[in-house]
Amino acid sequence: MEKLKDELKITSLFVSVFVFLLVNGITISAQVVVEKSKEKVIISGNQYYIHIVKKGETAFSIAKAYGITVDELVKNNPSAATVLKEGQALRIPVVETISDEQKKTEVKEQQRDESKFFYHKIRPGDTVYSLAKSYGVSVDEIVQSNPGVDINKLPVNAEIAIPRRSLTTTSKDFEVSEKEYLYHRIMKGETLASIAEKYGITIRELRRENRGIIFPRVNDSLRIPVQRVVDFKIKADTVAADTIKTVPDEDFEIPSEIIPVRNLKGEFNVGVLLPLYTRESSIRAEIDSSQVIKGKRIYKTIYKPEHWLYPSSIQFLELYNGILVAADTLRNMGLDINIYAFDTSTEEYSVDNLIKTDRLKKMDMIIGPVFTDELIKVADYLRDSDIPVISPVPLRSNIPLKNNPEVFMTIPSIKVVQNLIVRRASQFKNSNFVFIHNDRTWSDSDVINFRNMLLREITSNNEYNNVKFKELLYMSRSELPADSINRLEQALSQKDENVVIIASEENPVLSETIMELSALTKKYNIRLIGYPAVRELFNLDPKLYFDLGIELYSPYWIDYSQPDVKAFLKTYRNKFLTEPEEVSFAWQGYDIMYYFLSGLAMHGKRFLRRPSVHNPDLLETKFYFRRESRDDGFENSHLYLLKYTSSMDIIILAEESEIR
Repeated sequence: MEKLKDELKITSLFVSVFVFLLVNGITISAQVVVEKSKEKVIISGNQYYIHIVKKGETAFSIAKAYGITVDELVKNNPSAATVLKEGQALRIPVVETISDEQKKTEVKEQQRDESKFFYHKIRPGDTVYSLAKSYGVSVDEIVQSNPGVDINKLPVNAEIAIPRRSLTTTSKDFEVSEKEYLYHRIMKGETLASIAEKYGITIRELRRENRGIIFPRVNDSLRIPVQRVVDFKIKADTVAADTIKTVPDEDFEIPSEIIPVRNLKGEFNVGVLLPLYTRESSIRAEIDSSQVIKGKRIYKTIYKPEHWLYPSSIQFLELYNGILVAADTLRNMGLDINIYAFDTSTEEYSVDNLIKTDRLKKMDMIIGPVFTDELIKVADYLRDSDIPVISPVPLRSNIPLKNNPEVFMTIPSIKVVQNLIVRRASQFKNSNFVFIHNDRTWSDSDVINFRNMLLREITSNNEYNNVKFKELLYMSRSELPADSINRLEQALSQKDENVVIIASEENPVLSETIMELSALTKKYNIRLIGYPAVRELFNLDPKLYFDLGIELYSPYWIDYSQPDVKAFLKTYRNKFLTEPEEVSFAWQGYDIMYYFLSGLAMHGKRFLRRPSVHNPDLLETKFYFRRESRDDGFENSHLYLLKYTSSMDIIILAEESEIR
């Protein structure tokens, strides 16, 4: 593992150095002066120069000569991202440079007012419509803010005023696309185009719902939107925040006391369905054909280190290891346990084959599968069987719970997190709220519903006109190098506490925003309430968390001073010659196995209909299961509210932070 991390660091360093050299155009030879071409052509209605590459010219020097960025050069000439060849023809977009006379007339010499406007420099490709979308204002607002200026004819680098958005105080009707999802696991030979066609959606829609997947691979799971349109209204007199719908009966009692687990009896068969990638990990050598000497390709056999594992398998192997440790603990308490592990990444033990052979119906409980579509298949197959199907990893939504009463979702969905954040934010109604997201289309129902839920809560029992709420679209520093931090800073209040909520789980959004907020903590009073993903940003300096005093909801919390945690680590170390890190599925594997098997042993099948009867002491989490109806599965609603303090401690602010 450590060696793998070192290799990843080296690779990351190499990529960073390569990008630096490419962007800055650094070469060993002397810089060649680029002669700008005068030859213009029209392609698809756009004007381009045709530049013939000369010896010594670089992507940077060519881009500089024509007044464009390297990114724009590569966008129009993908081959320029690698190595430029002498004699190569490049398409260079024609960019009109701004003259001194034009500079005098831009924005019609109006006086700058930073409190009311952003001042945006026109870039190639900018339109009034795209700017309106980016800044979250209307086209008319931009036009009215620049009287006498024909915005569509402004040259690159001209400045226009963009009005700052303020909170509307009137009722507003929305038609929200309430999305449901299917999950598709990519099979060999499939492409984004074929998958989109299969489900009757566009490639663009498919990419928008799966932003983190750029180059899909076999076994990746894609989210497929299934939409139905509903009417949704925001009104100033709405007072109740959305919460998870529940059925008011005895199923949803919250356990109040820890239940001791001892003197267990019974025999249980446990099926574990995980993609362990045993075949991939068994490959101990590969052929490297990347080297070419004197025009001849060299084939070299590369042998894997003795302890090398296929990277995608590691987290699931740790999960399985945790299950094994829990099984040993329960055996010592009197249980007879048989574990049947199925590597679902293989054809023999794929979910489809396991269902065909009826192997799963011999189990008393099943942990896995980890992919949503496979989980739904197993749940449908085992419906009404009284065999619990337990999801051990985070899922993008709780769709697998619908009409599947045997399914248990152990890690709360993002909707649970959003409800808790709203409830926490309601304690600071007089604060200045800053809601940040990266929904460039302004149509993501998750973001819209979260924002509306937050607005309803902070406006309840409050004068609507007194609410201070600002919504910002995240834009990276590379997009707005001069404006990014200024936009964020000007959304903050110097006299009020600023409650900042980032409605995104994407690393760049979280990382850049946290770094910007950290730089502003000396001037502003900031309270950042975050998603669980904030805790897993390993690219950030931990000191930023403590400087900001970040609050976040997390499904896990480990007290290393507890005897059971020490015993687990000792057993794990003796059994596997290593220790799990704080963020590892090993802890989750132990807690799931220990909770469900001890619950079945102590309470029988009744436990599956009323899990609140069981509340053992677990290592890193708690299970407070709820469901929307008796026909649906159970979702864990417990999360810890953690705070990073100025004394460099992480404390629990609310022990019982689940939705009641």
